[in-house]
Amino acid sequence: MEILIGDKLWSSWSMRPWLVLKRAGADFKETLIRLRTERTTANAIAAGSPNGRVPVLKDGDLTVWDSLAICEHLAERFRAAQLWPPDPAARAMARAAAAEMHASFASLRGECPMDLALDREAELSEATHADIRRIVELWSGLLARFGGPFLVGGWSIADAFYTPVATRFRSYGVKLSDYGDQGAAAAYAERLLRTPEFLEWEQEALADPRPS
Repeated sequence: MEILIGDKLWSSWSMRPWLVLKRAGADFKETLIRLRTERTTANAIAAGSPNGRVPVLKDGDLTVWDSLAICEHLAERFRAAQLWPPDPAARAMARAAAAEMHASFASLRGECPMDLALDREAELSEATHADIRRIVELWSGLLARFGGPFLVGGWSIADAFYTPVATRFRSYGVKLSDYGDQGAAAAYAERLLRTPEFLEWEQEALADPRPS
């Protein structure tokens, strides 16, 4: 099994299925495609990406692109890892949360691109404020309903999808208490950044600075 990923400092979409692979205990090879170069698309295609983007998972003769599709494939491939919760209601809500991240929050993603080496205060637009308020509402509601420590109880693909969001809040100095958080959302963000899988990704990201 092989996954094509972008730079670990920057590639939030690559991080998500990589975390899931690690959580599943899968044996896999990773191939780095450097982002933000003139050769990025050509290099990705040469490595086996159908659309010139990453992430891409190659599992035998099967090639799966798109981070959510990759994670769904891994959930089926590694059923014992329970990458989605076994309870139908929790599973449905975890899928809805992951899908919302996959399709929404464009302003947050645009104004606050993932950069694990960054630590600064940012002036944010009202559209990004609205995105953050919605994330706080979403996280707080799920944590209250399912009791934590992760969104629907145990760790799931939904948590992989929101881990890059937690890094953005840290990188850009976002205080969730300014957006209606009573403490649960901020504590959840900290838990995401303390998982062994994320700490491994971060360590490797910071040890591999972007070549000049």
